[in-house]
Amino acid sequence: MKIGIVCYPTFGGSGVIATELGLGLADRGHDVHFITYKRPVRLTAFHPNVYFHEVTAMEYPLFEYTPYETALASKIVDVVRFEKIDILHVHYAIPHAAVAFMTKEILKTHGIQLPVITTLHGTDITLVGTDASFAPVVAFSINASDGVTAVSEQLKKETLDTFKIIKDIRVIYNFIDFSRFRKTNKDHFRKAIAPEGEKILVHISNFRKVKRVQDVIHVFELIRKEVNAKLLLIGDGPERKQMEDLCRSMHLCDEIRFLGKQEAVEELLAIADLFILPSENESFGLAALEAMACEVPVISSNAGGLPEVNIDGVTGYMCNVGDIEMMAQKSIELLQDEVSLNIFRKNAFLQAKRFDILEILPQYESYYLEIIEKVIKNG
Repeated sequence: MKIGIVCYPTFGGSGVIATELGLGLADRGHDVHFITYKRPVRLTAFHPNVYFHEVTAMEYPLFEYTPYETALASKIVDVVRFEKIDILHVHYAIPHAAVAFMTKEILKTHGIQLPVITTLHGTDITLVGTDASFAPVVAFSINASDGVTAVSEQLKKETLDTFKIIKDIRVIYNFIDFSRFRKTNKDHFRKAIAPEGEKILVHISNFRKVKRVQDVIHVFELIRKEVNAKLLLIGDGPERKQMEDLCRSMHLCDEIRFLGKQEAVEELLAIADLFILPSENESFGLAALEAMACEVPVISSNAGGLPEVNIDGVTGYMCNVGDIEMMAQKSIELLQDEVSLNIFRKNAFLQAKRFDILEILPQYESYYLEIIEKVIKNG
């Protein structure tokens, strides 16, 4: 197949999954065309089956905001017509699903029926999509898509509860590439971070309020009273400055490292003992899955799709949102019992294997063919 993929090219989960999906499909012999405003961050190496089409929007004094959506639609039309794209897969409903609808209508004037699949990733439904300025367009665009997928059962439920959706929503879980995310020997790296044999805790996020990074820091403060430990905070975003100020006020700067955005997070997860994710909401919990693939147990909230990934008492523990004391208690129990910690490590890996990209890719391929056949049949 010739597959067009539209996504945000940033460190966010939707862009990461879209890119990894495209690369995985290319490895299976498909031609994959990424269409976005800059090269996706995970699209780093040359691949003979992968193409990148950059969207550029004209700047003009009349426009207070650059009309990216119009430029994106025009670029998609161009790529579809001249690259003979079989199906377009757009990730994140806003604005990509609406742009896809406009693109379909334009292509009809050229005698082209373009099948479109929209994948819902989370905040496009639970946060941005519920805003009154977006909601009608989001609902219409989902219903106008030929196929719709969600990354968890919980996100599917939230979508159906929030909008009047007449389309069937297929749940196809996020996935992990075990050729990249796996436990490796990084003892030299570990000694540099924890020279006294300290336990290493890790949190990865975009540092937005919904991630509750302050809870990570408060949990770590309680853990430090019982366990000699270090905390690595990976990522960046609007809450980072406040979190740095919080660490300073708590006199934890020597024990906490802010590492910013990192390309090779798997190398940091390879030395971790626990992963902490106390989010207020997670549509799936991709960061937790990446940790589990590297044999790192997860201490998380029980919000959103996280219970579909992290099994309480097996791969880690889940606590109520904001329950800092319980998160700290469960962390301490694991960190002080090496036998239990190793059992949880193995369980985390086995659970992560359920989401192996090699298991998920055929589901997407099958769904693509199903939607293409349906569009052809309906004319």
